[in-house]
Parts: sequence; structure tokens; C-alpha cells
Amino acid sequence: MKTHEAISSNLHTSRFIMTSYLSDLSDEDLIVRPVSAAHHAAWQIGHLILSESQMINGVRASSAPALPSEFAARHDKGAAKAGDNTQYYSKSQYLSFMNSLREATLALLSQLSEQDLSKPGPEAMRSYAPKVGSVFLSIANHELMHSGQIAVIRRALGKPVVI
Repeated sequence: MKTHEAISSNLHTSRFIMTSYLSDLSDEDLIVRPVSAAHHAAWQIGHLILSESQMINGVRASSAPALPSEFAARHDKGAAKAGDNTQYYSKSQYLSFMNSLREATLALLSQLSEQDLSKPGPEAMRSYAPKVGSVFLSIANHELMHSGQIAVIRRALGKPVVI
């Protein structure tokens, strides 16, 4: 397996796990907090979308599709603690944002050479993504980390084990 294939495989696996965990959640389920101090799934999904967008734009400017103008404010750290659950999107909207963004991520990955992947990562990301290839792996790993948190929400809701 070559580098591009391995990174692409990680991106596909993390997305498979996330969408499996989201598959039977309703819009209402997305705003359930498993404990009072935890983030609900809607905020976490928005956070992942923002992060992936920032990461691929850090590799190549304007690589990510545009998000609605209010998207970042609705998913910042302050919004995570706010009690206003009317600001979040529907599951279908989140999935649409996620899918178009992942298509852009995979398209960017396919445009980069092996040498490009070995170049230093964007300066602001070098603490966790020292190389450009590390940026793409961080996207997959970040999604997996939040998938685990969504698994806890599923348990709090009494949903069946899907993976």
C-alpha cells in the first residue's frame, strides 16, 4: 500500500465509523448531552467540519467548500456551553457539509505528490501535524476521537451497538 492509499483508507474508515454512529440518530438526538458538561453530537460534528475545513485550507488555500457565514460562530467553544439548541443544523445538513468537505479533502490529497506529503505541515498545525501528510491523518484521527464520544451519546440514548 502506498502513502496516498493508506491516508485515503484512514479517511474512509473514520467516516464509515462516524456515519455508522450517526445512522439512526434523529435531529433531537444530536443535541443530547450524555452528561451535563459534555458536548452534544451537533456541536461535535460542527467542530469536526470546521477543523477539517481549516486543515485542508491550511495545506492549500480555498480547498474547502464554503460554509454558511454563521457556521463558525454556531460551533465555537462558547456555543458548546450555551443552552440554545436552536442554532444547530439538521442531521441531513451536517451530513451534506461533511460529505462535500470530505470530497474536497480527498481531491486535495489526490493532487499532492509523495514529496508534497513530506513537506512541513502548515506552521499553525506543526505541533500535531509536522508534515503535510500528517494533516490528513489528523483529520481522520480527530474524527475517530469524536466518534468515540458519539458512541457514549448512543449509550446514553439506549441505542444499539452498531460497530
